[in-house]
Amino acid sequence: MKIWTVVNQKGGVGKTTTTISIAGSLSAQGYRVLLVDLDPHASLSYYLGIDTDAQSTSVYDIFAQANDDPIQARVHPKDIVQTTQLNNIHILPAHIALATLDKSFGKRPGKGLVIKRALDQIADAYDIAIIDCPPVLGVLMVNGLVAADKIIIPTQTEHLALRGLTCMLDTIKQLSSSLKPNTTSVVVATLFDRRVNACIATYTDMRSRFKESMWRGYIPIDTKFRDASQKGLPINAISAQSRGAFAYDKLTNELLKDAA
Repeated sequence: MKIWTVVNQKGGVGKTTTTISIAGSLSAQGYRVLLVDLDPHASLSYYLGIDTDAQSTSVYDIFAQANDDPIQARVHPKDIVQTTQLNNIHILPAHIALATLDKSFGKRPGKGLVIKRALDQIADAYDIAIIDCPPVLGVLMVNGLVAADKIIIPTQTEHLALRGLTCMLDTIKQLSSSLKPNTTSVVVATLFDRRVNACIATYTDMRSRFKESMWRGYIPIDTKFRDASQKGLPINAISAQSRGAFAYDKLTNELLKDAA
């Protein structure tokens, strides 16, 4: 099983949209996909219709038992995985309790390896796992990065987003000794509007400054993303011929080529 981690230290750049859209593209090609929601806000889980407050288990349980919580029932990752309405797509849902982990884990040894070890236990059941990370550098983001074979960094095509991208790439560099030896990063330009000069300028700047990591395409502004979110579906499931679906299919195929 390959593990792709979607991450950025800035919010609002399209991380969850990227996660679900890539998953939809993979599913349409017959890949077995596991989504991992590491964001305490649980946007990915809610996107897929999961009320995390009503769930008896979540990805939080994996961390709690790794922290030797004495009241935590032992649970295998496969028992936390939930099916979705989408073919070939399952999810490890989030919970708001994930927000407490930075405090509860402290300096515990191995705290960055929890998700990697959990996914190792169910690797045979899936072809690709996609981890949606919170926009905060802490235990959760580190777990997502350490587990990754590929790091996907969605970045909005606006000037202020470049600072978040720079911070994210610096973080990856600082953690390089803890990452898998062949982990690669790809920057994905999102929310691109070719009618807006500022978007064009930012995109051109990104291509120049981050050309070694930059995907050569971009994800355009598309109202179909809003429609897809409202229905809890990937964009390719509601409008396979839309600009947004076409862009994410192109990105997914590029990621698969690199993973071959």
